[in-house]
Amino acid sequence: MIDNQTINRLSDKINELLPPGLKEVKSDFDAKLKSLLQQQLSKYEMVSREEFDIQSRVLARTREKLESIEEKLKTLEKNLAG
Repeated sequence: MIDNQTINRLSDKINELLPPGLKEVKSDFDAKLKSLLQQQLSKYEMVSREEFDIQSRVLARTREKLESIEEKLKTLEKNLAG
């Protein structure tokens, strides 16, 4: 999920692009923009880079364990058959 800091950075970048005349209504625009960004981004199932990296490492370890178990199973099957 996108955190508030990311929403604030996106909002600040968009506000920097506003023409000078619109900066007068900045506070109202800023509040609505943050709300809109939060609403739209919440529709996506996003995770932080840190969480993605953690889950990638967990998946890699799980895959290694599965391969090891498969090899042991093959060995046991050969021993039972022979």
